[in-house]
Amino acid sequence: MGKAQVGSLAPGRVVGDGRYRLLAQFGVDERGDAHLWRARDGQLKRDVALTLLVGDPADPEAARLARRTLERATHASKFGHGGVARVLDVLALGSGITSSEGLLGVVVAEWTKGSDLVDLVAQRPVAPAAAARMVQALAEAVEQAHQNGLVLGLDHPQRLRLTPNGALKLAFPGPLPEATLRDDVKALGAVLYLLLTGRWALPGGPPAIPPAPTTPQGRIVPPRQLVPTVPADLSSLAVRTIEDGGNGGIRTSAAILRVLDQVAEEEERTQLIKAVGGDPAEAEGTVWTTKKPVKDVARRRKLALGVTVLVVATVVILAWGGLMLINVFQGDSKASGPTINVAAPPASSQSAGQPSSSSAPAPPPSPTVGAPVKPQAVAVYNPEGKGDNTARAKYATDGKPETQWRTEQYKQQFPAIKPGVGLVVTFKDPINLSQVKVAGGTPGTKVEIRSATEKNPDLADTKVVGNGDLKDGETTIALAQPTQGEYFIVWITQLGGADGEFQTEIADLTFLPAG
Repeated sequence: MGKAQVGSLAPGRVVGDGRYRLLAQFGVDERGDAHLWRARDGQLKRDVALTLLVGDPADPEAARLARRTLERATHASKFGHGGVARVLDVLALGSGITSSEGLLGVVVAEWTKGSDLVDLVAQRPVAPAAAARMVQALAEAVEQAHQNGLVLGLDHPQRLRLTPNGALKLAFPGPLPEATLRDDVKALGAVLYLLLTGRWALPGGPPAIPPAPTTPQGRIVPPRQLVPTVPADLSSLAVRTIEDGGNGGIRTSAAILRVLDQVAEEEERTQLIKAVGGDPAEAEGTVWTTKKPVKDVARRRKLALGVTVLVVATVVILAWGGLMLINVFQGDSKASGPTINVAAPPASSQSAGQPSSSSAPAPPPSPTVGAPVKPQAVAVYNPEGKGDNTARAKYATDGKPETQWRTEQYKQQFPAIKPGVGLVVTFKDPINLSQVKVAGGTPGTKVEIRSATEKNPDLADTKVVGNGDLKDGETTIALAQPTQGEYFIVWITQLGGADGEFQTEIADLTFLPAG
């Protein structure tokens, strides 16, 4: 491929038999001469991601390698996962492109909104806990792809983008001909290394990113030596995943997921303990501090709220009981207030002409509910952009109290920092929802149950159908009336915690339809 032809790939040029107009270039994977562009589909009037395979059609070896990449992209078009942009079309010579275009092939994928991974790390390294969560979501995509025998080819940072909800996504699919399953796994380690240090630890990275330093023996310098705040386990994970030698290497995405989950849990736990002035070594015991622990503050607030509710409820019950006694003694025909029907006891326990020996009203019947319905999918809902702990959303509906989803920790309470955050659940078929039970919720949290007509609606397009305050143990939120729908949002409008350390945790959600 001549330089003149490469230079002609400029904004405004139309490729793919006049269908795709180039808008902006987002990188070049020089290993396969793959140019990564955002373009406009003139037929469907939407933006797409193009991986343009540049080369000379007269070069048989280049044409062979391009065909192999296109074959792999075609197989990937059958794969669906939130961590990989969906392949929409694959164009080859004689089938969508002509030899005069200077291209050997084009992979067309859906456009991924968000920001460049390179731009993200150019300013500063990512916080370790956030880096672990971001790679966690990408590793889940790799694991599912490998189970289906597919290589994703994510070993180039310019092929990845950060979505508005904070997840990494393979935005420009099209694995190189020689790419292997092992290369995908090594790429996960390299992406983690990049997030932690701002350096790329594999060959063929873009010039905009400095390479990872190596020791005199040729070993990769661990991230912790470059950024001392990186936890030792996370630093070791990155190096063990990238390097091939030794018995301590990590060679599967499933193993990475296990370690990432443990590291993310430990890092979040450490940061929380540090936030309340404690020692991480005392995580399971009493944390001595001059500040009030978050849980103690929340419990005191909850106790005060509980006492208030109890007093109000007592007054209401006494007033109701007094009104009923007046009606019973005065007789229905003389009652000046509203009529209250009291069921009479059996004749054997009631004397003629005497009022009933029991004047307490029967409690109102509880709404009948059916068996719990498990959602088909759950995701973090945040219309403002980045989501909180997106990789952990699945733990909110897995039925295991030992696993939890939690929000980020905020210095300001909602809605000062943003209107809220929550979880959106999708059911396979619409249900007539009556109650939502929240187990393991952080006390002091205020929650709304909202119905929606799609998975990612604007908040203004959702409807509040129930609300409640979370308490220790399990909280039941009854809807004002059963609501039919396929999508529901558990929306947090006030976080638990206090004193600039606001955070909410949810162990499990149960959805009960009307009986």
